[in-house]
Amino acid sequence: MRPTHNRYPKIRNSMALLLAGAWTLAVPAHAADQAARDVSVHEKIVDTMTVLAKGPYPGLRANHAKGIVLTGSFTPSAQAPTLSKAPHFLKGTPVTVRFSNTTGVPTLADAAPNASPHGIAIRFDLPGGGMTDIVSISHNGFPVATPEDFLLFLNSVAATKPDSPKPTPVEQFLATHPAAKKFVSTPKPAPVSFATLAFFGVNAFQFTNAKGESQYARYRITPVAGMQALTDAQVKTAAPNYLMDELPQRLAKGPVQFRISAQLAAKGDNVNDGTAVWPDERPQIELGVLSLDQMVQDNKAAEAKLAFNPLLLPDGIAPSADPVLLSRPIAYAVSLGRRLSSQPPAK
Repeated sequence: MRPTHNRYPKIRNSMALLLAGAWTLAVPAHAADQAARDVSVHEKIVDTMTVLAKGPYPGLRANHAKGIVLTGSFTPSAQAPTLSKAPHFLKGTPVTVRFSNTTGVPTLADAAPNASPHGIAIRFDLPGGGMTDIVSISHNGFPVATPEDFLLFLNSVAATKPDSPKPTPVEQFLATHPAAKKFVSTPKPAPVSFATLAFFGVNAFQFTNAKGESQYARYRITPVAGMQALTDAQVKTAAPNYLMDELPQRLAKGPVQFRISAQLAAKGDNVNDGTAVWPDERPQIELGVLSLDQMVQDNKAAEAKLAFNPLLLPDGIAPSADPVLLSRPIAYAVSLGRRLSSQPPAK
């Protein structure tokens, strides 16, 4: 039986929290209406993620459950305003950043294969009290192009058992979805640190500058320390929480920094499909430097109140028509609602 979490008022409140500002600002009405009609798909996605994680785990996310939160600042480059008039590309802003492992398993070892792709979520605190978010993963490309296919993918994994006859449900899915097959078969080495891992925006956005010139692009987030991975021998001896433990130690020696760039789409590039990876030779514009210098004092409390939304967009950035991008806030809201519902009321 499917959980009936949508009976809880907090879920509706979380939907409003995540959607009210962003969707009226960033998404055409017909897209918002379609997403609202498809809430059941997103509920089923969260259901299946919870089953795969052997959850639920009260108060935690359905995906990327294990994470760590830092604060710092973003300093835009001189080139950033040529791409977009968004306020954080014009002036430095405070940021809150969460690094995470994938899956909804909060005790998953950081070097486990299923912990990757890792995630980064960046919140920019804009002048006047506004905010905008970037949500990216440490793999270039998404396994599927639609929420419906993502649900089929998750269900095929859940249906595959050790004694499943060949081809297994997941093998059957991968045989008909080459992007998903590439996604799962591409090596994802365990990083030395979150600070030595590159992240990719798998969804495109339309950036518009003060002159009214528009360009589609995807985010790329590159570590200033360079990309560094553990050896096979190091993976075998890595502590279960090595990424979470290493980051504060590194931060004590100096800021953790990343360069945020925008990879520009060329004519003919598919901007509405996260499985369509653009060639590396596409030009990039450096948008600025992300500099993280402090751990939050109470990581658990910080994670509990953070709810990222990639469609919370300022003037100068608009979403593409990528259905996965447009669906993300709905799935996040479902997960947030369940997370809130499992927490005791605030005193």
